[in-house]
Amino acid sequence: MDARRALAEIRERRILLKAAGAGAGALLGAQAVVIASLAGLDWWKHHGRQQRDAPHPGTFNAHVQDSDITIYTSGESVYEDMLDAIDNAQHSIHMETFIWKNDETGQRFLDAFNRAADRGVEVFIIYDGFANLVIPSSFYDFSDRVHVYRMPVVRRPFWKGPLRFSGFNHSKILVVDDNIGFVGGYNFGSLYSRQWRDTHIREIGPAVWGLRSSIASAWNEDRDPEHAIDWVAPKNWDPEVRVSANLPIQLVYPIREMYMNAINRAQHHIWVNTPYFIPDQQILDCLLDAAARGVDVRIMVPKDSNHILADWVSRGFYGQLLEGGVTILLYAACMIHAKTATIDGEWSTVGTANIDRLSLSFNYETNVEIVDPDFAAEMEKVFLADSEHCEELSSPQWRDRHPMARVAETILVPLRPFL
Repeated sequence: MDARRALAEIRERRILLKAAGAGAGALLGAQAVVIASLAGLDWWKHHGRQQRDAPHPGTFNAHVQDSDITIYTSGESVYEDMLDAIDNAQHSIHMETFIWKNDETGQRFLDAFNRAADRGVEVFIIYDGFANLVIPSSFYDFSDRVHVYRMPVVRRPFWKGPLRFSGFNHSKILVVDDNIGFVGGYNFGSLYSRQWRDTHIREIGPAVWGLRSSIASAWNEDRDPEHAIDWVAPKNWDPEVRVSANLPIQLVYPIREMYMNAINRAQHHIWVNTPYFIPDQQILDCLLDAAARGVDVRIMVPKDSNHILADWVSRGFYGQLLEGGVTILLYAACMIHAKTATIDGEWSTVGTANIDRLSLSFNYETNVEIVDPDFAAEMEKVFLADSEHCEELSSPQWRDRHPMARVAETILVPLRPFL
């Protein structure tokens, strides 16, 4: 009897394993069909469409604890000021970026860095290898005097810790002479200068220390001491401008906690702008809890982003958010790539991290956190100006969407942890 029971259990396990395998195969097949269909739809929607220039709310300024901070909403404006800072650098330049296009804008930055190095400025550059795989390596023709690190997506010794020795370098920072710093959503490329809506800030003064420290941490983890970026002392211990920087090699991801702490403090309003919204359960719960206690929670995302798969995975959260009292604003004028938030007229953040799993638990990212009512007031002006180009999604409208859309959203749910 024991032998028969054992054989029966073995057969039962085999049947379950086969069923599980068949189910997994069916799900993967369904996901492949949905992704291929979305890719075709995206191509059809954008094929032959003429790109329009993006609306730009303007340039805004605030003074925060001995530092002057400028908010940019135009790529052309921020690029010109960045290039001007590089051309006037006297001692040092530290730069970190994700995408670096081989177009007119990308070439201008490359030439500016080379000119600075050739006149004796110490130049350190980090750029992501994976994001620029399609760019010919011959484009990155740096002067021999430029210190360059092209960060590979998988680094040795990967086998010792897959999370520590992987991750995209998604930060976008420029620091000049330890006194001028830029950070935000803008990559280097002509497309972004006119046809995308994004947000960057410039800091002039002691607040720049945090940005420099973020670049130095990423650089020094892969360098011998003699080739490291030197440490410099901060100007104060309790700054109103702080930097949160993800450092995967140390398994440090403070940006997620920064967002959760700020959301949990909110009493009046939370206004978030993110190009890709795929939150984990804890951040989703924080937003829903805030809405439940009467906080005005608004989330602005592109109506159609440059990543259609991320759009459709994001759609899977809309029903729960709307039912929970969260306002969803679909930015329709163009691709909006800003990564910002402002809360209660007191707290704000501008940076490189999206509210998704990649940014908050995988990538190298950098966000500036500012606790100052004057700066928050300027950030609210930007958000309200962008809101004029949005369509507000309503619960009845969402409930009436096509049944096949519901099916596609459900099939894509398992992809959330990977996006």
